[in-house]
Amino acid sequence: MTAPLRFATKIAVLLRDDLPMWQRLNVTAFVVSGLGSVEPEVVGEPYADADGVGYLPMFRQPVMVFEGGKEMLVAAHERAVARDVRVAVFTADLFVTGNDADNRAAVRAVGTGRLDLVGLAVYGPRVAVDKIFKGAAMHP
Repeated sequence: MTAPLRFATKIAVLLRDDLPMWQRLNVTAFVVSGLGSVEPEVVGEPYADADGVGYLPMFRQPVMVFEGGKEMLVAAHERAVARDVRVAVFTADLFVTGNDADNRAAVRAVGTGRLDLVGLAVYGPRVAVDKIFKGAAMHP
C-alpha cells in the first residue's frame, strides 16, 4: 500500500459558523471557483468513465473546509493578507447582490479592515495556510 500523497500546498476554506447550510455551500463554491484560473497547477486532468463519457477536470488536491466565528475570519484574513497568499473573500453584502459586477462593487466599497466576511479561501504553501487558519475548527 502506498502512503497518501502529501502536497506542498494547501487549499482551505473558512466559513462563518452562523451561516445556514445552504449559504455555507454557496460560499464555498464561490470562493474556490476562481482558483484554477489563477493557479492552473491546482487543476488535474479531465476525467472519463469506462464508456468514454468525458468530465471536467477538478482540483488535484483536497479542499479543507473549516468554520469559525466572525473574529476567526477577521484574524485569518489579516494573516492571509500579511503572508501574501492567494485569497478569495465572500462578504455578507454578496448575499443581496444579483450579479458579478455588483459583487465586485460591493467588495470594492468597503475597506479591508471593515469587510463583513462570511467566508474566505486561501491557497499557498501548506505551512503558511496552517498558520493562517490556526484555531479554526474543521467543518462538521
